[in-house]
Amino acid sequence: MGDLASTYWNQGRWKEAEKLGVQVLEMRKTMLGPEHPDTLTSMSNLALTYLVQGRWDEAEKLEVQVMEMRKTVLGAEHPDTLASMSNLASAYWNQGQWDEAEKLEVQVMEMRKTMLGAEHPDTLGSMSNLSSTYQVQGRWNEAEKLNLQVLEMRKAVLGAEHHDTLTSMNNLALCYRDQDRLNEAEKLQLQVLETRKTVLGAEHPDTLLTMHNLAYTWKSQGKLQDALALMEKCSELRNKILGPNHPYAISSSRSLSDWKDIHDSLPSERPPSVGSQIEGSRHPDTATEHKPAALIAQQLYKERVKSPHTQRWFAAKSFLGDPPLLMASRRISAERGGQDLQEID
Repeated sequence: MGDLASTYWNQGRWKEAEKLGVQVLEMRKTMLGPEHPDTLTSMSNLALTYLVQGRWDEAEKLEVQVMEMRKTVLGAEHPDTLASMSNLASAYWNQGQWDEAEKLEVQVMEMRKTMLGAEHPDTLGSMSNLSSTYQVQGRWNEAEKLNLQVLEMRKAVLGAEHHDTLTSMNNLALCYRDQDRLNEAEKLQLQVLETRKTVLGAEHPDTLLTMHNLAYTWKSQGKLQDALALMEKCSELRNKILGPNHPYAISSSRSLSDWKDIHDSLPSERPPSVGSQIEGSRHPDTATEHKPAALIAQQLYKERVKSPHTQRWFAAKSFLGDPPLLMASRRISAERGGQDLQEID
């Protein structure tokens, strides 16, 4: 039953994973006791399921319990304890508590470097998470430097198509985007999107994360029609896969609505555009016609005044204003085989 829950979880079928996870947890509490390591593993995995569904407060409360019990039962430096600390940092991060997240991430990273080595996948996961915290804090040079280190090591250790390597590529693209290096960001995002479609499937939540990010890059480049078409597809799939109440589905839906308002407010006369290329063809769903760049720039300026990019207040507490541009991908740690299994947008 636990293995099936893990399979559902890796496929992004989180509701099904949660249902099985609750059953496994209750059975282990009854048979093994509430402090048995296997029971704590089930509690942690259930917390992860809450986390990826955007139920961050529930995830935080459960992960705090797990972390404290693991410190008592297993010790402060046990790999499972470090995994709980890392997951709790992710819960803080998603709620905008970035200073708290950073403190935990630095602790975990340093302990993993000492215990596992600088190139161990878990250590690289901690470095990646810390870089994402630097990113939302506006420390883009630090984030970029750390991201580049992690990306190169992951390529060497795990391979170019490993999901962790793709996470690093995604995060580096966001660093570029935050610095208005839009062509570099677009190039990386297209690579990640195509690889994730091939490896994970077109409807996997991680693939949809990349679609959302790429749509934002296109919008910033003035390719509003392309951005609208891609965000429309992303919004439709996120509502279908994640459910309409998931924060990421809300984020994409709100983006789509806001962008349509921008589109409708611009003059209908516009020059034909070249259009964006995906998979060697024109953008799916629609022919591309781009608005005059100056008019789009005016709209983007208004949005930036309304939602200051440097403050990044929108990144986790609420997706009901302008959504993130997007939040960096993170890894969360599970004890199924001792591997980090998933990233969060």
